[in-house]
Amino acid sequence: RKINMNKTILISGYGSIGRKHAHILSRLVNKKKITILTNQKLTNFRTIKTLKSLNEINPQYIVICNPTSDHIHKIKFIEKNCKNKIVLVEKPLFSKPNKINVNKNKYYVGYNLRFNSIIDFLKKKIKSKKIWNVNIFCGSYLPKWRNNIDYTKSASAKKNLGGGVLLDLSHELDYTQWLFGKIQIEHCKSKKLSNLNIETDDFLNLTGKTKKVPSIQITLSYFTRHPLRKILIDGKNISIQADLIRKNVICHEGNKKKIYNFKNSFQDYEYKNQHLAILKKKNTRKLCSFNEGKELVDLINKIRSKSLKK
Repeated sequence: RKINMNKTILISGYGSIGRKHAHILSRLVNKKKITILTNQKLTNFRTIKTLKSLNEINPQYIVICNPTSDHIHKIKFIEKNCKNKIVLVEKPLFSKPNKINVNKNKYYVGYNLRFNSIIDFLKKKIKSKKIWNVNIFCGSYLPKWRNNIDYTKSASAKKNLGGGVLLDLSHELDYTQWLFGKIQIEHCKSKKLSNLNIETDDFLNLTGKTKKVPSIQITLSYFTRHPLRKILIDGKNISIQADLIRKNVICHEGNKKKIYNFKNSFQDYEYKNQHLAILKKKNTRKLCSFNEGKELVDLINKIRSKSLKK
């Protein structure tokens, strides 16, 4: 059901993620309310070619879907020329740390996995539990990510566009902190290991801890041919195996085993609920704030610099 609202929306960028946002938002609001900033010729949406045309359409909600390296320029332009806008910046916020402060507009960062039913379930399940160890693995095969783009020409493959597993797969870093608290790094390795024809890092292995959890391991990979996305949690009287691809959770509590299925936990659902949280001002506590997004970029930078020292 469409939301009855007067807000006009601008989507900046019409690559694979920009198309996804356009598709989902056009199911939530009247298509005429949506404008795309792109050089592509589109017949299904109104378009503008430059942010300088922003004030002509006066959007209340802006979604930034450009390459990560371009986010800072878009935010600086919006801060200089607009006020009281709501802006969703696709993750990660920046490709490297930035000291910019924003005060004229409200910004969120697109860590939509916070709206995943399984992540939501885990957050409630572990709230009062003593957790000893968490193991997170996210691996997939970069050449199969995007059907319409040669992976070697994608933003993921290029350093200057903000590619690499640390940035592309930073969802895992965000939901780790969302569930368990801020990560303190103990050891990490972030580098290119495979024969993929890219100039970015294709592997991360991190061990660390948080105030809540004494042992955390995170592994990210661009070269896993059979995709896996799992979260294993062990603690006092509890063991949990969450599978974000199969959309289920196997939970052992004491002597009892229970399997939970989450069939509505598909991507559109997460993106949709993230947009609804912003547009309807509901569940806003789940949204990733600008400062949280900045802190995550700082964490990514720490991982990079620790890896370079090895």
